[in-house]
Parts: sequence; C-alpha cells; structure tokens
Amino acid sequence: MSVSLRSLKIVALVAALACIPVLSFAGGQSDAQGANLILATGGTSGTYYPFGGAMAQIWNKNIAKMNVTAQATGASKENIRLVGKSEADLAIVQNDVMDYAFNGVELFNNEKVEGFRTLATLYPEIIQIVVDPASGINSIADMKGKRISVGDAGSGVEANAKQILEANGLSFSDLKAAHLSFKESAAGVKDKQLDGFFVTAGVPNAAIQELSALAPVKILSVDEATGKKLMDKYKFYTKESIPASTYNGMTAPASTVAVKATLIVRKGLSEKVVYDLTKALFEKQADLASAHAKGKELNLANAVQGVSIEFHPGALKYYKEKGVK
Repeated sequence: MSVSLRSLKIVALVAALACIPVLSFAGGQSDAQGANLILATGGTSGTYYPFGGAMAQIWNKNIAKMNVTAQATGASKENIRLVGKSEADLAIVQNDVMDYAFNGVELFNNEKVEGFRTLATLYPEIIQIVVDPASGINSIADMKGKRISVGDAGSGVEANAKQILEANGLSFSDLKAAHLSFKESAAGVKDKQLDGFFVTAGVPNAAIQELSALAPVKILSVDEATGKKLMDKYKFYTKESIPASTYNGMTAPASTVAVKATLIVRKGLSEKVVYDLTKALFEKQADLASAHAKGKELNLANAVQGVSIEFHPGALKYYKEKGVK
C-alpha cells in the first residue's frame, strides 16, 4: 500500500492533538497520556471490519484517553505482518493463521512473525463443507475424484481443507481441486461446474445462504474420528455444530470443527493498556452485542480456548482476576 497504517496513525494523532491539546500518544506506551492505537481488521464487505469498528467504539467510550481506529485491510495474513512490523497495534485474525505465522509454516512458509501476543478469541469461524446432493458425496472420503473448491490459493481456508483431507487419507491431488472464492465456489455448484466447496467463516455464510435459496445443498459432517485427529494434531481447532436451521435444505445438524476469530496485540504494548482493553471488551459485552451480532458470541470462558500462542500479560492479568483458565 502506498500509505502505511502507521502513517495514517500519525495523521490521526495530529488531528486529535489539534482538537484536544493534552491527549494521546501513538503506540499506547504512555498510560498517563492515553493511547492512540490502530486496529487492523479486514475488507469492508466482510465481518472483521464492522466488528472491529464496534470494538473500537466500546474502547473509546469506556477507557479514558483511549483512541482506537479500525482500518480496513486484507485480513489475517496481512494483519499479522502489520502488527509484526508495528504498523498496527491490534488485529483480528484466525487463530490457525497466527499459529502458522508464529511457527513459519503453511501460509508463512519459513517466515516467522513473533512480535504479537493473544488478547482473546472472539467467535468461532466454522469449517463448512458444502456439496451438491446429486454429487454422490456423503463423506469427506467420497470427495476423491470430485470437483472441489478448496478456497483461494494461500488462504486459511485452503490450509483447513488440506488438513481435513489429510485426516481422511486424501490430498488435493486426489481431487479435481479448484482455488476459488466463496462466491465463485457457490456459483460453480449452482451451475454444476463443481461438486462441492470448503468455507471457513461464521454461520450463516452469505454465499452458502444465497446458493441454498436457489438450489439444494448438503452440509457434510466432519466425523468424530477426523475431528479428534485434527484437534490432537492442531491445537487451534475446536469442536462445533451447524444447526439444521442454518441453511435451506438442511434436514439435520452437521458436526464439524472450527477455528476462531482472535484478537491479537503488539507484543510491546504496555500491560496496563492491554488490561484495560481486555476488561472493557468483556465488561461491555452487552453493548458490543447490540452493536454487532457477532458480539453475542463473545464469551469470557471460551476466550482462552483454542489458542496456541502466548497471551499478553495484560490480558492474563484480567483472566486471572476472573478465574478464567
């Protein structure tokens, strides 16, 4: 991008200082003067951007001298790099992608990004495996030889699809694999160009909703043995269920696994700033739920589950006070 988020942050700071002479300080490092922070989110048409904006409003309203600005970005992978380069202070990311970044694997092949810590998991992003009922696919193993979209190349969805297939003894080479967006994948199933596709997203997902309104769909379950394999090997997976009422044509719930939308922070942020952010997020959860539907899924007991990366000391302090383990 031609203008960095850190540059935008400085512009925001100058504007703030012009209006309020003794206010904030970039980077969140001065507790006495307050904090001006950048929150990296996602695309403007996705969930991360409006949800991030709702969180920013909660913090700015309830923490003295706090100024958090939500910025649209390319989501998880870019967000982690921005925090790692100190061009953002907070970010919403998938918990599996942050694991890949910290360990330099999958999407971050041999590129380790370690300058971030976890604040909280926010809500589940559920693996949804959609197939055409006429395809003859009744299990993941049945995908062999079928036309399946496994998500955009280099995406978290692609990594999830690869791991689920591997747990069933399959690889992309066993499929007629396509790398398409959710919208393109749904169109492919509708037009009989695809037999199925993988989605990692909150439920309901708009692309699946639109498809199910036009054509029958089947949502495959991830069987118990596959789920156990995945959760034993990858600590970021959790068990989830998709209710039967989620999409047109579903006649029974689907068991599956999920990753989690997670809030990360720059490692160098002060303990007090991160403590204040964590406390406000959970103590004003009702306000967040009113501002965005995903706020209803924020849960203190679940906020520390499915995380493989160390928590920031400021967040840990709040969780210890509340007896959350």
